[in-house]
Amino acid sequence: MVKSLAGTQFTLLTIARVILGVVFFAHGWQKVVTNGLSATSTAFEGMGIPAPTLSAWFAGLAELIGGALLIVGFAVPLVAIVLIINMLGAIFFVHIDSGLFATAGGYELPLVLIAGLLAVAAAPQAQLGIDGLLLKKRLEGAK
Repeated sequence: MVKSLAGTQFTLLTIARVILGVVFFAHGWQKVVTNGLSATSTAFEGMGIPAPTLSAWFAGLAELIGGALLIVGFAVPLVAIVLIINMLGAIFFVHIDSGLFATAGGYELPLVLIAGLLAVAAAPQAQLGIDGLLLKKRLEGAK
């Protein structure tokens, strides 16, 4: 029973990690490819984000690359830290004055994304993904 429950938890955590990865990858793609970093920088400047060009590069690449890494399950705790920093920037520089609710431009979505990132970062890395495969190989090599 316990082993079955652990397997279910790993599966659910893997699904959550992949969903988060897809969301971040899509937002990064939008910033880097669809809109372009120049337009993203201009938008960031209009929102009063400090160092808008540097911030656009950081946000776009963190979301694009970080999202891809979450999807494949590589360096999950480190990626989560980078993306949490990115989301804290979104909350404090863009959304905080609008309150909680996303419908009013609030910080609801970045906050939920942070919660998801905390969950997958704290999860045992035996979940399906590159980190789990590397951990398994390391443990097998130690025997």
